[in-house]
Amino acid sequence: MRDLAGKTAFVTGAASGIGLGIARALAQAGVKVMLCDIERGPLAAAVEGLQRTNADVDSVLADVSLKAELQAAAEATTARFGEVHILVNNAGVGGGGVYGNWTDAGWDWLLSVNLRAVIWGVEIFGPLIEKHGEGGHIVSTASIAGLISGSSSPYSVTKYGVVALSEALRLELAPRGIGVSVLCPGLIRTNIMDSARNVPSRFAGDQPKPPSEGPAAEGLKAFREALAQGIDPNYVGELVREGIEGDWPYIFTDTQFEPNVDARFAAIKQGFDRIRDRKPSH
Repeated sequence: MRDLAGKTAFVTGAASGIGLGIARALAQAGVKVMLCDIERGPLAAAVEGLQRTNADVDSVLADVSLKAELQAAAEATTARFGEVHILVNNAGVGGGGVYGNWTDAGWDWLLSVNLRAVIWGVEIFGPLIEKHGEGGHIVSTASIAGLISGSSSPYSVTKYGVVALSEALRLELAPRGIGVSVLCPGLIRTNIMDSARNVPSRFAGDQPKPPSEGPAAEGLKAFREALAQGIDPNYVGELVREGIEGDWPYIFTDTQFEPNVDARFAAIKQGFDRIRDRKPSH
């Protein structure tokens, strides 16, 4: 999509962080943007700030872990702007614990927000993009953790799922005029470490507790400090805009974890090398 001006985008998790950075970059490129989020106050503030720049934006409140609310958000978007050309499945949450600390509620919440909402977003908005015949693009936010899982948390599992889904959709939707990119950010200055503020009541009763002492707690503290010094979400938004214009399959934010990705693929290659000259028995 070389010419974004005049097109319409729907962005989830758009009240702050990467989502707001994407919404801002698209609006500056002349895109009409519907910002979707679960947090009423920050969402209103985000829209007000963008409107002060004469951006053509609006907002819709929705919990993307509920398919009906995402469907209603799509209807609000078409009612406000007409056609939809760009879908940004960005909403995401962290947490969920690791082996020994898993809970059903932790898994259910992360699976619903980080993976099911992406699936539903494509299911709901894909036909809307196809219908007008003008082409379009889908960006889904995974994580570098979707390529190099560093823990057994639901977060990593869901992000691997987003990568897999995006890779397959890119092949399937290209003949329909829809490009697909997966965003795999590294350390970005966002509020993802405070995701628990948005746990819906149906999931709130049995969320894993973060470690309060020991190496795990120290690691969590170090990660929080690294995020605080991380990349500006507005820069990420510009990369996503460029990725849509250039139809990039993968959008990375930096090269910090490139050696880890190389090591993963080297280990996979080594697995093939071990059996290369063996003949399967029948």
